[in-house]
Amino acid sequence: MLDEPDVRLNAWVHGHVQGVGFRWWIRARALELGLSGFAANKSDGRVHVVARGSRAACQRLLDLLQGGGTPGHVEAVIVDWSTAGDPIEGFSER
Repeated sequence: MLDEPDVRLNAWVHGHVQGVGFRWWIRARALELGLSGFAANKSDGRVHVVARGSRAACQRLLDLLQGGGTPGHVEAVIVDWSTAGDPIEGFSER
């Protein structure tokens, strides 16, 4: 089987997701999955998640975001997939 190219997942998470350990939780899951990227609070209450890595690992992170086991309460996740783009070092909380 050929190696698939890495991808970039952009996910805008809506709900009660700030001030509840959400970004820390995302970072821990992303690192477990071998992903790089970041999770950033937005001024409108959303959290923007950018994850870079294999399509399967990014999909697993997305499944976790949508699965109901997160800190706080996720109401919706808006998703955009793209090519991997430039490398990202580690996974940070912003």
